[in-house]
Amino acid sequence: MFMFWKKKKEENVVVDIYAPVTGNAVALTEVPDEAFAAGHMGRGVAIEPTEGKLIAPFDGTVAHIIKSKHAIMLEHPAGLQFLFHIGVNTVSLKGEGFISHVATGDTVKAGQVLIEFDIEKIKAAGYPVITPIIVTNADDVTSDLELITGPVEAGSTVILKAVIKS
Repeated sequence: MFMFWKKKKEENVVVDIYAPVTGNAVALTEVPDEAFAAGHMGRGVAIEPTEGKLIAPFDGTVAHIIKSKHAIMLEHPAGLQFLFHIGVNTVSLKGEGFISHVATGDTVKAGQVLIEFDIEKIKAAGYPVITPIIVTNADDVTSDLELITGPVEAGSTVILKAVIKS
């Protein structure tokens, strides 16, 4: 007697990540910081913001918020971990110009304001406001990562598509 088993086809899961800020999305190589530009922090895109609000681009969990409120890490239910870093060298502002609306461990909903920031104050202090959006564990969790550049609107424009490893 012969028995045949039909192998179940594994399907890729594609996760769309929306822009967390409104502005112009560019390649990471445009970020004036070697750690981001060379991809040492992970893969992703950067947005030159035109509005001072960072929103949750998906339902998830706040994994960590930096004490100076210029950066936050969020975890997506699919296992993706993101670093959103407002500006370059803005840690030097010691929280001036940043208002956090969340804390580490909080559950957030897509569209929820995470951090408000004063673009003019950051620029006046001499820091670029370009905001890297990094998938810190892309190599471990994704089999493909498509990055989208150009004008983006927070919460409504997809900036990256991640194919989750099955």
